[in-house]
Amino acid sequence: MTIQESAEMYLETILILSNEKGSVRSIDIAKKMNYSKPSVSRAMKNLSSNGYISMDDNGLITLLPEGEKIARKIYERHEVLTACFIKLGVCQNTAEDDACRIEHVISDETFQALKKLL
Repeated sequence: MTIQESAEMYLETILILSNEKGSVRSIDIAKKMNYSKPSVSRAMKNLSSNGYISMDDNGLITLLPEGEKIARKIYERHEVLTACFIKLGVCQNTAEDDACRIEHVISDETFQALKKLL
């Protein structure tokens, strides 16, 4: 199944926040992504119904295996692309912004070639 870019961004953000804080709630995601709480709540319901996350009675969000797999893939792409752009002389902020956009559309073949290059 193909997953939309917005869902990938949410999953990546959940992974990052869980690494930073240990536990993640919708409000944490809303703050990190600068989205409204209702938008995040809708997205969490969709991610949950598609089997990417679980949410307990206290509102704690956990990545399920398929969600974690996608989140780690996108996060790795972000890190590698950012490092590649910085090596090319691009400033940190621009490198991160560009990596964030490209990480969702770059082919596996091209990404693997970039990883080898680094």
